[in-house]
Parts: sequence; structure tokens; C-alpha cells
Amino acid sequence: MALYNLIMTLIVVGLKLWHYLAPHKGNDTLRENERFTPPGQRPARAPLIWVHGASNGELTATKSLLADILERAPDCQLVITTNSLTARDMVTGWALPRTVARLAPVDQRAVTAAFLDALRPSALVILENELWPNRLSLCAARKIPVLVLGARMSARSASLWQRFPGIGRKLMSAINWLAPQDEASRERFLSLGLAKDKMGPTVTLKSAVKAERQPTDLPYERDRTILAASTHEREEGVVIDAFRRLIDEGHADLHLILAPRHPRRRDEIEALTEARSLTFATRSRGQEPEKGVQVYLADTMGEMPRWYAAAAITFVGGSLTDRGGHTPFEPAAYGSAIIHGPDVANFAAAYAALSAAGAAVEISDAPTLRQAFSDLLLDPARRQDMTQNAARVLTSTDDETGLANFLTALGSLAGLHLRSRQPYTRS
Repeated sequence: MALYNLIMTLIVVGLKLWHYLAPHKGNDTLRENERFTPPGQRPARAPLIWVHGASNGELTATKSLLADILERAPDCQLVITTNSLTARDMVTGWALPRTVARLAPVDQRAVTAAFLDALRPSALVILENELWPNRLSLCAARKIPVLVLGARMSARSASLWQRFPGIGRKLMSAINWLAPQDEASRERFLSLGLAKDKMGPTVTLKSAVKAERQPTDLPYERDRTILAASTHEREEGVVIDAFRRLIDEGHADLHLILAPRHPRRRDEIEALTEARSLTFATRSRGQEPEKGVQVYLADTMGEMPRWYAAAAITFVGGSLTDRGGHTPFEPAAYGSAIIHGPDVANFAAAYAALSAAGAAVEISDAPTLRQAFSDLLLDPARRQDMTQNAARVLTSTDDETGLANFLTALGSLAGLHLRSRQPYTRS
């Protein structure tokens, strides 16, 4: 831990110098200073829960759960921290009562200690796999319960922690309750030293996403609209090539919504689209989709439900790379037929269930993607079967049980008086 703390201190010093010397960033620099400065003092008697999620996906999946906590514990407050400005602003936009969104404190001992001293939370709830050593050890020292929901531990991460068994055991001892994302993660957490009596039921966090009513003002027919969701470098070219082939083959009325994982890559993706002689418009430039526009670059954050609702077919990004693929739960929730590449390690069990049910199509390159698009566009009955089967296999009663178990554990560990609502529902 001493070496880790030295490294983190040097990182904090470097970041502060960088922010000080980066006046061109304007308001973003001021907002990112939240990573180093504690929040204001909270009301003394109101119970407060610190919830941390890295980014949009896991936070979106738990929006209804967080609203449920606030409704069932009317004296409770939430401070929700994120690792990105876009996720922070998304949570702020939800306008949940008694809730503040902030950037997460840097995991340096003095910074984290000041954050905890200011908030004095009744519990820390971690979503998925944000296990930071100082955050956990300082919570343990202050007897702040730590609950981890939908915890994911990859084989690579487990191997890394096993190289530092002392730190691994210390982290595990700071956790009071943990619901793993899958059975493989369960075994890895146990092997790192998590006590069996602290292990909760399996919960696939992103399965909690539910379809919400979205604007229907896009001038595209849903049956003729394709979405490429959360794409990464080298994937956009594959998608655009496949789409260009479809246009050349006579599908002139098709539309592609391209939603990259990282909006900062806008210029690069625009150049790829222009090179294929496709007409396009870009969300971040204030351009709305129009009937004659073939490709709409949806390069903003927090609007994915709108794009899922607008597309009959979704290619899930991160699956033609080594990134493990992104969630199939969101397109399934919106009834969009799922296509993906071979790398789906992040959601291996979900994609295996989809494959067994014939509820998704796996592709490997632009030609196979073009063929999958073509087959599904020409066969609406197959699309309907796929979406119905996807909704069936990705809906787990085990997750409902796990979320109810989490609420019970949170109430007990944090001393919350939760109004009864059984069984737990996501609506």
C-alpha cells in the first residue's frame, strides 16, 4: 500500500499542475477540481448513501433502483459519484430528489479522507467493479459499510490482484456485502479472500435497464433503421462499409444511426463516412436527423435509449475488438434485434443464452455484417422472434431476488428504515 499511496500522491500532484496549466479548458477544469476538493458539509442527522458508478451504463441500469431507495427512505440522501463529466451531468439531469452528483474523488489517501470526513456516509454502494484501495480501507477504518452490486472480476483482474495478496485480502475484508455479476466472478472474489457469509446472490446489473418512452420525432421508419451502438476505433469503418454495400444493392431508403462509445472521435468518424460518399449529420453540431440523411452521427452522451427505440436492428460495439463487448440488455429492452462480433467476454453468459435461443447473430467482418443486416431487414418475422426470445432469456428472476436482497442488506447495514415493497420491481 505504501508504494500505491506514493504513486497516487504523485498522480494527484501531476493532475493539479495540469489543471492549473490548462486554462483553455475553461469550465471543465473547474468542474474536474471536484476530484480533489471535498463537498460541503451535509445535514447532521439525515442518513446519506454514497453511490459510485464509473460511467453511464451501470448508472442508467440502476436509475429506477436509486429512485426506489429515495421513495422508500424519505429521509435518505444520495451522493452519486462518477468517473466522467458526461455521466455526472447525466445523473444531474435525472433531477432525483435529495440527490447530488459529483465527480469521484481521486483515490489518494488525503483526498479520500477529506471526502469521507465531509460526507460521513452511512454506507458506500459500489456498482460493478470500482474497487479502489484507499476508498475501501478508509471506509473500513471509519466503520462505513461497503456494498458492491453486480460486481465483476475478470480473470485478468483476479490474476493481477493475486500478485499482491496482502492488498487483495485487505480489500476483501473491507467489503460487507457483495453480489457478483456471474458465477465466475463469485469464485474469483472468494479466491481473493472474500468471506462466504458476505456473498449475496448473483445480479447482472445491466439487466435492470427498462425501456422508457422516447421521443418519436425521428423522420426514419424503424424497420429501415440500423443502430451501431457504443462502437470503437476500427469498428465504425466495418459498419459504414457494410451499410454502403446495402445502399449500393438497392436499399436506398435505409438509415444508419452511429453512436460511438467516445464522442471525441467525431471528426475521425465524419471523415470515414464522407470517404464512403454517404450523406451525414452530426448530433454534437446541432444537426437533427433529416429524411435525406443516410448516416446520423449520434455523438452525445445520455441519449442511447432514444437511438435504441428508433432502430429495428442494433450492432453492439466493442465486440469486434479486444474490449469484451458492450451490453445486450439495452437493445433487448427496446426490442431491437441484436448483432455482435466474437468478443463478448464482458457479458459471456448473456450472449451464450442469446446464442442458444437464436436471439442474436454473430458476425466477424464487414461482409458478414452486411449479410446479417440484409437477412434481418428482409425478414421481419425473424426479427420479431429474435427480440421476443432475447427479452425472455435476458429476464432473470434471480436478478429480482438479488436486488431485493441488496435492499435488505442496505437497510440493515446503513440503518435505513425502508418502507416495505415486496417483491422488488424495476418499474
